[in-house]
Amino acid sequence: AHNGNLTNTSILKEKLISNGSIFQSTSDTEVILHLISTAKGSLIDRLILALKTIRGAYSLLLLGEKCLVGVRDPYGIRPLVIGKLNNSYVLSSESCGLDIIGAELVRDVGPGEIVIIDDNGINSINPFQKSILRPCLFEYIYFSRPDSILNGKTAYEYRKNYGAQLAKEDNLEADIVVPVPDS
Repeated sequence: AHNGNLTNTSILKEKLISNGSIFQSTSDTEVILHLISTAKGSLIDRLILALKTIRGAYSLLLLGEKCLVGVRDPYGIRPLVIGKLNNSYVLSSESCGLDIIGAELVRDVGPGEIVIIDDNGINSINPFQKSILRPCLFEYIYFSRPDSILNGKTAYEYRKNYGAQLAKEDNLEADIVVPVPDS
């Protein structure tokens, strides 16, 4: 599963095609899958090699034979959270996905973090250099459900605070302020 957009898809796709890969779609996700499948080593080794090749915004989920793997891009552009349901861990692109199934929010996956969930619990690795955090503003003001928790606060709280800040910065007189309707 992949949430995001890569900025170097066409370059990578051309290179993969020249090396014999056959594509069935125009999806960024298929490029990532080809990069993983053509690399050498364990699933995690191949995943790291693929991730060091791609550029852009993403959160990924991979299901291995005995593990579930979650990845968040090094800039933290796309969100990814860990939840717990009974004795199992689950991953979701936002916390409201956990609420729907009755799971408890454990924590955000950090920027550039890879979490490996198996019978032994959660193992975390950080194979990337630290980057400047650059979350997508649209996650806070539009994409996320109002009740989703982003960095410890609900999207609704962020939206309300942004509106208050905009009101301070503008001398506009208004009779009413309304949110953008959910789509």
